[in-house]
Amino acid sequence: MTVEVLGDRWSLVVLRDIMFGDRRRFRELLNHSEERIASNVLASRLKRMSDVGLLARHGDPTHRQKVEYRLTEPAIQLVPVMAQLGDWGARWLPTAAELTVRAELLADGGPRLWSRFMSELREVHLRGGVFPEDGVLAELTAAYERVASAHR
Repeated sequence: MTVEVLGDRWSLVVLRDIMFGDRRRFRELLNHSEERIASNVLASRLKRMSDVGLLARHGDPTHRQKVEYRLTEPAIQLVPVMAQLGDWGARWLPTAAELTVRAELLADGGPRLWSRFMSELREVHLRGGVFPEDGVLAELTAAYERVASAHR
């Protein structure tokens, strides 16, 4: 079942972008996808991950057509898996420097950092809060942007 849910080319990319990129709306995910996911593929993956309980759809009270996708607890529990996959990819595959730095920070931080990040994700995705300005996501994003701007 796990491979059927997460084993395709796009599901982990979409989860990565929601988890580490704080992208929660369809257009954000589509327009900021480094891998250039097609809109029909994105729609299919979002629906499937919602159907299996990895994502929850939340409507926007100000706009009927806008939907926010939030991670559920089962998806948040994938943080260690995502960290390990990122570390493996950074070691063994040609990987963009900005993704490598994020993977290295996650690997170096280990379970303690993953736990802090999972707590942040719960606050935002399960309780509707906001990410702390000095939290794990802020640290990962700053490192990502530093490296990305150096390569432009």
